[in-house]
Amino acid sequence: MKSHAAFVGLLLSLACRAQAAAGPAGLQADLSHVRAGGMQQVAGETLRRYTFEPSARPYVRLAPERPWRGGGQWRVRVQNAMPWAVTLSIDLEGVAGAHLQATVGLPAGPPQTLVVPLHATAPRAFGMQAGPPMPVQLDGQRIVLATTVEGAPALQAVRAARLSIPAPQAAQVLLVGTPGVVAGDTLHQAYAGIVDRYGQYTRAQWPEKIDSDAALRAVHAREHAQLAGTGVHEEKSGHANARATATGWFHTQKLDGRWRLMTPEGHPFFSLGINTVTADGGRSYVQGREWMFAGLPPAVGAWQAFYGRGDSRRDTGATTGLAYDHGRWFDFYAANLFRVDGTGWRAAWRTRTRARLAAWGFNTLGNWSDTAVARGHRLAYTRPIAIAGTYADVATGYDWWGRMPDPFDPRFAAAAERAVAAATRGVRDDPWLLGYFADNELAWASPGPQGRWALALGTLRGEPRSPAKQAFLAMLKRKYGDALRLGVAWGIGVTRWEALEPAGFQAPVPDEAHPAIAADYSAWLRAYAGRYFRTVAQALRRHDPHHLFLGGRFAVRTPEAVAACAQWCDVISINVYADLPQHGMDLAALRRLDRPVLISEFAFGSTDRGPFGAGPVPVWNEAQRGEAYARFLAAAAADPSIVGAHWFQYADEPVAGRLLDGENAHLGLVGITDIPFGGFVRAVAAANAAARETP
Repeated sequence: MKSHAAFVGLLLSLACRAQAAAGPAGLQADLSHVRAGGMQQVAGETLRRYTFEPSARPYVRLAPERPWRGGGQWRVRVQNAMPWAVTLSIDLEGVAGAHLQATVGLPAGPPQTLVVPLHATAPRAFGMQAGPPMPVQLDGQRIVLATTVEGAPALQAVRAARLSIPAPQAAQVLLVGTPGVVAGDTLHQAYAGIVDRYGQYTRAQWPEKIDSDAALRAVHAREHAQLAGTGVHEEKSGHANARATATGWFHTQKLDGRWRLMTPEGHPFFSLGINTVTADGGRSYVQGREWMFAGLPPAVGAWQAFYGRGDSRRDTGATTGLAYDHGRWFDFYAANLFRVDGTGWRAAWRTRTRARLAAWGFNTLGNWSDTAVARGHRLAYTRPIAIAGTYADVATGYDWWGRMPDPFDPRFAAAAERAVAAATRGVRDDPWLLGYFADNELAWASPGPQGRWALALGTLRGEPRSPAKQAFLAMLKRKYGDALRLGVAWGIGVTRWEALEPAGFQAPVPDEAHPAIAADYSAWLRAYAGRYFRTVAQALRRHDPHHLFLGGRFAVRTPEAVAACAQWCDVISINVYADLPQHGMDLAALRRLDRPVLISEFAFGSTDRGPFGAGPVPVWNEAQRGEAYARFLAAAAADPSIVGAHWFQYADEPVAGRLLDGENAHLGLVGITDIPFGGFVRAVAAANAAARETP
């Protein structure tokens, strides 16, 4: 039976290929799980019909008699004949095995021109993480441009193009014209003039978009009238409990099996926060790419105050691969505040923001915020401890924000002491300070099945004089005594400790045959994290014995790092990018640690309000952002370990990318013009009110 089925499958496969040996004029078409139909006239164009059948990756490969040459981009007219968008992958074959690959979303509608540049590119080459949405109207044509192209640096000739649809669940129909290589630079056209004078995307419309200073001021005037009389909610009632304790400071307490944050007066407090509540978040580099900005104000007179200079390469240590990551920047958000409120714009913004937070049901300023919004106004706030200095570090392979600080280096302890002193200065006696975060999203692990051990492997790959490596080797020597015993336990040919010392030592990956490897690496991860959190915690207690240590804002993490955080911190903070809290962290494991958990970041983005990115957890549209927020927050408030959730972030990121790393997502409660997204903030306010009432 098996041989008969295989023979039938072979015949069907051959038939599928043979039925469409001819493609558009002058092309040979090679098909796999695709049926070719006849030529069709669509809006005066002649296109061939292809039906992509359900399979792993149906494709049509189009090859000319001679390679396409003579231009910088590959083009083809194509129509998606389905009532929904289709994901289309393009593989351009060059000579000598070179390839370029791209994937685009092909919207439904009339025929459009699909364009793939014949060189590797990405939005980062233009200073941003996400490129402009497609399609776009250029030179009277509806263009779908591949803004991310990977593979060979460039192709001088194209011998074939393969179009495929990944794993369609139903038949998908595309109408395809005759491809070719042509001259031109559609890529730069797609980025030209994409940002208007207000920092908004120029080629789209949405309800909150404005087109004049008068319109901007009118919208703000209407909101001012709505906010008039709104007072800051004083977090002092909550759900009363006779066993609650008043300490004069925010603190944690476990009541009736549930962890709680408690106000200084001793009332339960679920922290509803927003990160990056600041008037300085609208900065984007303009130097060298002025052609992307339409109507950029001159750097003279009143506008000069909104220009500055920076160098993200030096300031962040992040590995972003961005072009346009230094030089002159312009602050679109602050400039819009000036348009609304004149020279007193910062004070006016603080007053307006404070009223908004109260009206929308927030009770905490999250990380990286302007604490002047909160201080003196009975609004809880947090402070970052940003540890920086010249000390050793360890690479884990997931070093987006830089390598891991080496807590065994005495210079790290000195840097932590300085950072803590700076963070606590002037606030240690403020009862409305909720607490401190240490660093953000350190590389405790790396992605992949062996990512848990990345820090241990990176330590052993380090230089012989690395303080962390010396500490790890000392720990192993105490356990094994003789290097030969280590070699046997790890299954490696090591007989002398000196064999582990050279830089680049390839330590073994844990396996079932040698359980000692995982046990030793786990012990090291716990020791490493323990030294880090202990160093910061002890410095914090010396400078501020009153306030909470809110942990390290984990992203990638290991069980050992989280356990060490639980030992030394008052609260475990985790940045959770998932549809629900339980899908982004192991709540059962956290409950076993018996420490309160604060969700220090969560967000949902869409691409229908200007910025091109939607963040790590995208939703389809603005309405779904509000729905996703409500679901997430309700689940967080219902969990007995979770004591708060902080949204990322207050305002949208700049269309052309923020200074830090070019991130340009629509995540805000307000846009670059400081105009709230009305439907979203109404959904947020309702969800926040419900969370306050959760027992």
